[in-house]
Amino acid sequence: MSENKKYNPDELFHFIDSDAIASEKIIAPRYSYWKSVFRVFFRKKSSIIMLVLLVIILLVSFIMPSYWHYDAFENVTNAATYNLSPAKAMRYYGGFSLKWMLGTGTLGNSIFYGIIAGARTSLLLAIICAAINMTVGILIGAIWGYSKKVDAVMLVLYNIIANVPYILLITVLVYVIGSGFWSFVFALTVTGWLSIAYFFRTQVMIIRDREYSLASRCLGTPVNRVISKNILPFLTSVIVTLLATELPSYISMEVFLSFIGVGLSAQVPSLGRMIQNAQSAFMTYPWAFWPPVIIASAITIILYVLGQNLADASDPRTHM
Repeated sequence: MSENKKYNPDELFHFIDSDAIASEKIIAPRYSYWKSVFRVFFRKKSSIIMLVLLVIILLVSFIMPSYWHYDAFENVTNAATYNLSPAKAMRYYGGFSLKWMLGTGTLGNSIFYGIIAGARTSLLLAIICAAINMTVGILIGAIWGYSKKVDAVMLVLYNIIANVPYILLITVLVYVIGSGFWSFVFALTVTGWLSIAYFFRTQVMIIRDREYSLASRCLGTPVNRVISKNILPFLTSVIVTLLATELPSYISMEVFLSFIGVGLSAQVPSLGRMIQNAQSAFMTYPWAFWPPVIIASAITIILYVLGQNLADASDPRTHM
């Protein structure tokens, strides 16, 4: 190094001003809860696969019936069309056709069109029932767990209704008010929210006396604001977890009740009704029995896996 080179002290050191505002800032990446939820959710390959399958089922179930009208009794007067295998059905109707690709049922109905229409009914029923029961159950459960006066009244109501078998209650309601679609929705939701409310009552009681809730109450924060701002956001992962089990359970309930003859009426296309109609000859005419069973099982599994993956992703502990 050259001995003639001189260093200027200003080039080696410089002063830093004291900024009180800047010193309070923490350099950290911005955190978005829902962005992190979806990042963790889509990290799993099973989520992507199941989501693609669900989208395909939804598109086919809700769009195709507008173009492919299903009538379970269109061939009821033609006994030659009863219980035709896929090959015989296509031969009878003059070649390959999507309508007859799975054969015909006990009344000459199209199995393929029936599955599409039945899947639409099952999905619509599950979405409506889950939306009603979850909304009512969460709101009432939050108030139930927060207010001791409401708790005393609701516990008596819960103990009375909970001792009545749920299947028996639905069966009686269906027989009394009829077996239409909206009657069935009413039967599934008139008391279906109660168990959800009781579950949330327990969850709310666990966190209602934490420091931040007590501080809000001491500051005079209204009850509805404490519930909506302090309690329910803390239970987001719990809500998603419960929804993951509620959606497929309604499909299973509809299939089971229709299978035993208590569910939807014969005029409403249903996977459970198709299974019931084919149960007596599921070995002789397997094409009429197994396809609706497989589709009903597939929808239930897809909804369950997606719900469980979303429930895991909504847990903040997985966002590390």
